[in-house]
Amino acid sequence: MTWLLLCIGLLIAGYFTYGKFIERLFGPRPELDTPAVTMADGVDYVPMSDKKVYLVQLLNIAGLGPIFGPILGALYGPVAMLWIVFGCVFAGAVHDYFSGMLSVRARGASVPTVVGQQLGSFAKHFMNIFAVLLLLLVGVVFVLGPAKLLGDLSGTTVAAWVAAIFAYYIIATLVPIDKIIGRLYPIFGALLVFMSVGLLLGQFASGNGFHSGGLDFGNLHPDGLPLWPLLFITIACGAVSGFHATQSPLMARCMQNERSGRFIFTGAMIGEGVIALIWCSLGISFYESPEALNAVLASGGPAAVVHQVSTSLLGMVGGVLAILGVVILPITSGDTAFRSARLIIADFLKLPQQSLPKRLLIALPMFVVGYLITQAEFGVIWRYFGWANQTTAMIMLWAAAAYLAKEGKLHWVCTLPAIFMTAVTFTYLAHAEIGFGLGIQPATLIGLGVALAFTVAFLLKYRPAGTPATVEEQP
Repeated sequence: MTWLLLCIGLLIAGYFTYGKFIERLFGPRPELDTPAVTMADGVDYVPMSDKKVYLVQLLNIAGLGPIFGPILGALYGPVAMLWIVFGCVFAGAVHDYFSGMLSVRARGASVPTVVGQQLGSFAKHFMNIFAVLLLLLVGVVFVLGPAKLLGDLSGTTVAAWVAAIFAYYIIATLVPIDKIIGRLYPIFGALLVFMSVGLLLGQFASGNGFHSGGLDFGNLHPDGLPLWPLLFITIACGAVSGFHATQSPLMARCMQNERSGRFIFTGAMIGEGVIALIWCSLGISFYESPEALNAVLASGGPAAVVHQVSTSLLGMVGGVLAILGVVILPITSGDTAFRSARLIIADFLKLPQQSLPKRLLIALPMFVVGYLITQAEFGVIWRYFGWANQTTAMIMLWAAAAYLAKEGKLHWVCTLPAIFMTAVTFTYLAHAEIGFGLGIQPATLIGLGVALAFTVAFLLKYRPAGTPATVEEQP
């Protein structure tokens, strides 16, 4: 428990120290009107309060990500919590802040436009395809999970629940953002926080410490799966996640002042990191060994762990919360994934979205494609989602680094995590079954080689004309 509290303390300290440093480096300008004010359309550009925007942002970027990923990551032992802390502070929070604030400065543009402004037209066109693919995978992943659970609980077919969830997605994707998302999702965001805090208190009351010999920072995975690069793909939403770059523009279109950026974008990422730490700690401490946790995962997946832990620590209330969480949280991320995909396609086609027929023109074919993807094997979809997610984060970090370099500012705060994520994603692609299936050593050499090549190309292209300004000299 002491280790968990220390990790949470480090995350909170990171918000007030490194988060403030990143904010000063970017230089928010509170005197500027945000897109929510200058482009208000009553559909996607709708001014909302900071508190509401924060809770919606937290729910949009979280869903089941900071629950399922950390539970799977707990198989590696306490070292997984180190990745959550350092990944969240030095990569994830930086990624989310720049993806949100660069969107604000670009009139609420989606991530392909933001990337294109910094890395060029090729990167923009690539991201148009890649981001839509990622969002469709997210939407499908977050349909199949709750549909299966609802099918098991009700005795009806999974296909019926898939159809019902898709019907809801269509409605939530098309109506103005303040009608469903703006009204209900702050409540669901509070539910996510309440559920996690309740389990933290339940864990504290139970007196559970760490089993398996205490704080062993070795690789404890019972199947012997390597820490590198799998841990950094497995735990994404609790540390750094490219999906967030697709969601931040939604709230960039609703935020009323640039000075709120750190609270909304950095703060939501830190909040998600705290939730991830709690669930990773529960995965480690609740079971006597990684083998015991692995047995539960093999029988029912992360959802079985959520149900078992919640009911054990919080009783009947915990059981209700677990079911609500496993059903509601993925659905609320899935519909915003499809909404983001609609806006990206609309930006590409330069098709205004104020009228319902134009929204339908994009949404209906998109949902047909999404439904077809649900027919593929879930495990394959999940593996592609994990790789696409972290690859999107890599590209967004390079784009943020390019922005800082062109501004003559300290770009290394984004360049270093971009280099790391490049090595992670290309090593995984070379090693994984969905990629080239190479051994871990040659795959690592490929990943490091690509990261080095990207770094050299970046430094040659964005070589500063003079000495970068210090933080104190930023506007």
